[in-house]
Amino acid sequence: MRYPVFLLLLLSACNTGKYIQTRHYPATDNFLDTLLQAHAQRLGPVFRYPDSFYVQVIYTRIDRDARNRPRFRDYYYRVDPDRYFYPASTVKLPGAALALEKLNDLAIPGLDRETPMYTDSLPGITPAVLQDSTAANGLPSIAHYIRKIFLVSDNDAFNRLYEFIGQEELNRRLWEMRYTRVQIRHRTGLRLSTEAERHTNALRFERDGKVLYRQPARYSTLAFAPRHDSAGRAYYTPQRVLVQQPMDFSERNRLPLTAVHDLLRSIIFPEAVTKQRRFRLTENDYRFLYRCMSRLPAATGHPAYDSTEFYPAYVKFLLFGGEKNAQVPPGVRIFNKPGWAYGFLTDVAYIADFTHQVEFMVSATVYVNKNGVIGNRYEYSETGKPFLKALGQVLYEYELQRKRKYRPDLSRYK
Repeated sequence: MRYPVFLLLLLSACNTGKYIQTRHYPATDNFLDTLLQAHAQRLGPVFRYPDSFYVQVIYTRIDRDARNRPRFRDYYYRVDPDRYFYPASTVKLPGAALALEKLNDLAIPGLDRETPMYTDSLPGITPAVLQDSTAANGLPSIAHYIRKIFLVSDNDAFNRLYEFIGQEELNRRLWEMRYTRVQIRHRTGLRLSTEAERHTNALRFERDGKVLYRQPARYSTLAFAPRHDSAGRAYYTPQRVLVQQPMDFSERNRLPLTAVHDLLRSIIFPEAVTKQRRFRLTENDYRFLYRCMSRLPAATGHPAYDSTEFYPAYVKFLLFGGEKNAQVPPGVRIFNKPGWAYGFLTDVAYIADFTHQVEFMVSATVYVNKNGVIGNRYEYSETGKPFLKALGQVLYEYELQRKRKYRPDLSRYK
């Protein structure tokens, strides 16, 4: 006997428990599988051949109680923390939060995220930074780096935060927060040796001619757990030599989808996670992050971006596919951090519709490298982004019709 889709969804939802930390992997929940199967044609080849595309999806349903406190229910589709994908720029999400946290931990009077930060050169690794023409005052700062990270996924901006936090401190703090599978081992957008990535630049915070904090150059002695991660069937070296074997990612960054999804949850809903998983941030810090994460490139004068290159949906893949002509409704805001490199395309997002009082979280990763050669050509626009757009739309449309006992008060995120 065939049952209508809405009844199958209801039955599978009833069999899924509340959000819990322990799962058996790989994990697929009946509810999410049934919902996506009902839209298989719309989701395209990625959904029809999920093994080939390394698809993983986490969807979080959010229900509020009478006091507006959120309750989460996570649904997984083919999620496996042991299946490697290159996280690319999604590592910038914890980097931004930990940079703000370190400023708070320093607790130096007059030192804040807007204080000018001057970075010394590290010969053979990264140059000095003494000015920033994109900032209103022409000076670099933690705040301005974070703005650029979320507006256009600026690589240099993250690298300067990596140098401020330090490789060892960054990883130890995430492990302390129980993200033990995470390894953030290098800057983004550069091709430096594993040894070079252990070095971070000397820097200082200075205001009105007074040095508030000086940090010497540092070297990380952190021992990472050994890994055996690889991808592709062949790859090009930086010298464009083709090597006929999978590319080794064992010393590259690692950030499982479960980890980055929970990191986003801890930023959007700090009061709803355990103290161990909470960043040491102020309410002002959180509101600053919300503004940066949801802002569109054209909505800011500093930095100012060419709208023909950095259009509104430039880094909004879920729901809008990063399309140049996509119209983002004024009532919809996406608090997200995507990443794309080596054929891996990932986006992690909290989506809020203030007009219809709808909210949910979704994180997804997909591998779009048809010929299997890394360093050649990837199908981000043809295959990856259309899938993420369709996925976001399917979940959004479901959320629009889903009944809620209490409408969420989303004023905190406006």
